[in-house]
Amino acid sequence: MPQDVVDLIMADHREVERIFDAMREDPDSRPLLLPTVTTLLIAHSRAEEAEVYPAARNEAGEADEVAHSQEEHAAAEELLVKLKNMSHTSTDFDSTLEDLIEAILHHVEEEEESVLPGLRTSLSPERLAELAEAFIEARADHMGDQPGEATKEELLIAARNAQVEGASSMSRNELQEAIKPDDE
Repeated sequence: MPQDVVDLIMADHREVERIFDAMREDPDSRPLLLPTVTTLLIAHSRAEEAEVYPAARNEAGEADEVAHSQEEHAAAEELLVKLKNMSHTSTDFDSTLEDLIEAILHHVEEEEESVLPGLRTSLSPERLAELAEAFIEARADHMGDQPGEATKEELLIAARNAQVEGASSMSRNELQEAIKPDDE
């Protein structure tokens, strides 16, 4: 039976939740688990942005939800950059990690309540299977990508997902600024 992209995304969500639970239960595991969860989060979000969000926006009519999800990805990536540049013994590490966990859990909840059901009801099983294959390939391609190091092409995809006007004529730095969350 072909895979469904919604099931794959939700499986990643459960894995991230499992890692976060382990990090909360055993603070000594945090330095070891942070690179693991970072790798999964970056690969997952870039695959969603490249393959799933355009379909959700254009084929499932989820433009506003996709734009909001894109903003949440950008906010989470900023927190990952902060954590990457912070010692795990820093006084701010625990609170920044908790901010990341809460942001990701909020994002997962919203995505599973709006974007993913919209995909499942609007797209055919065949299209969901096509997206699953594209998601798997894109996620594999982005394994090892680091937060804050998106290419101009990746930033352009993110800007389009966030409905940034004039994105195609922006520089890499302008794109990076344009997709930053509004609360900065």
